Amino acid sequence: MSEKLEKATLGGGCFWCLEAVFEDVRGVVNVVSGYAGGHTENPDYRSVCSGETGHAEVVQITFDPSVVSYKELLDIFWKIHDPTTPNRQGADVGTQYRSVIFYHDEEQKRIAEESRAEAQKLFAAPIVTEIVPLTKFWPAEEYHQDYFRKNPYHGYCRAVVAPKVEKFRENFKEMAK
Repeated sequence: MSEKLEKATLGGGCFWCLEAVFEDVRGVVNVVSGYAGGHTENPDYRSVCSGETGHAEVVQITFDPSVVSYKELLDIFWKIHDPTTPNRQGADVGTQYRSVIFYHDEEQKRIAEESRAEAQKLFAAPIVTEIVPLTKFWPAEEYHQDYFRKNPYHGYCRAVVAPKVEKFRENFKEMAK
């Protein structure tokens, strides 16, 4: 393992879905569900769901770049959600479910912009994913952390999260733990 770990912060619908997929990626050390991109200090789930905080549900991924690259994480990101639907993923609707990449430095911004241009070739509709600087990440409440692992039989997990995890495992066999 590399001595230098890096972070990626991504939003693409419900954080439970992204967290479950990225926890299964080789080279990912930790995934934390949380909130970013808004104007409210110390947001909580209820306030974020109101749509009035400006925050998106996101995951912050700590990864070992000697095992998995930022670009590879973005390749997964584009394929596990629909980046062409503004403020929505399936039945989850609202600005908190927007597709967004929060970059941590200028190199991540460059890679994200190149990755978005490349990903556009996969979609007929335009990609609406925002690429913006991360100003602050707020971890979500403890009951949201590792939600799929702790609640695999929850209705939403069975109907929405599990199929995304399976899709990841089918399409990225070489990257799954």
